[in-house]
Amino acid sequence: MIVVTLTKVPNALRGDLTKWYQEIQTGVYVGNVNARVRDSLWLRIVENIGRGEATMVYNANNELGYQFKTTRHDHQVVDFDGIPLMMHLAASQTAEKHGYSNAAKFHKARMMTQKVQRQQSRHSDESVVAVDIETTGLDPSKDAIISIAAVKSIPDGQTSEFNRLIKIDRPLSQKIVALTGITRDMLNEQGVSIAMALSEMKVFIGNSVIVGYNFHFDEMFLKQAFIENDIERLTNHTTDLMPIVKRTNVFLDNYRLSTVLADFQIVNLRPHNALSDAKATLELTYKLINDGSLNV
Repeated sequence: MIVVTLTKVPNALRGDLTKWYQEIQTGVYVGNVNARVRDSLWLRIVENIGRGEATMVYNANNELGYQFKTTRHDHQVVDFDGIPLMMHLAASQTAEKHGYSNAAKFHKARMMTQKVQRQQSRHSDESVVAVDIETTGLDPSKDAIISIAAVKSIPDGQTSEFNRLIKIDRPLSQKIVALTGITRDMLNEQGVSIAMALSEMKVFIGNSVIVGYNFHFDEMFLKQAFIENDIERLTNHTTDLMPIVKRTNVFLDNYRLSTVLADFQIVNLRPHNALSDAKATLELTYKLINDGSLNV
């Protein structure tokens, strides 16, 4: 069971939520969706809430049997020996957000800006950057990013690289260690905080067009990390290569990155290594551009 309460939010957001939850009272929504849908809807709420506030309560495997999240400026969710508590803050810690009353105008302006940027980038020296992450699991609300990498093409034909391991406060499963080659000792010795990694990545990316493979997965984790660390999220134009490959290569057995790279004759020596995957993704990007399947 999931309960969401909203106050002073745009009507458009209320209407959007009724597709998934039942509004049993003004501003009170109840539903029963899977964790992936729940987390996607929470991110949508946070992004479109304007000056309003939201709180979500959902089932969890802890002593209370539930967990909660909130955007309230005067409260903060804290963990006390595994028990979630709502701590009242003496003063608001979050700057006031811009309202939602002009959301339609903002959305239209942003879409027009992105359209112009896409058109201009076809004839400019604008750089392209491939981004990839490794995580402790598949759930952005429970799992953590352990590695972020980006590889950027620059006008002179060369590339530059960004690669960070992330310190985490939880153990790594043997499955993840075997898959990625990353150990807890590596994270402790070489890792930086997620906040530092995100800030440095934003500087590295700059105004570049972002590409990724199955980038929806990476984007969900990155959005969650930006929100949790109170860092303004990326607003760059992004392109997910997976849907493009599915349209142009309809007879592949599957669309895992390894299968697609083999079909395009791209060698990736270290699969599930963020930097190696980012390099391979950038190479795939230019193969798709050269054969006319992609414009960025």
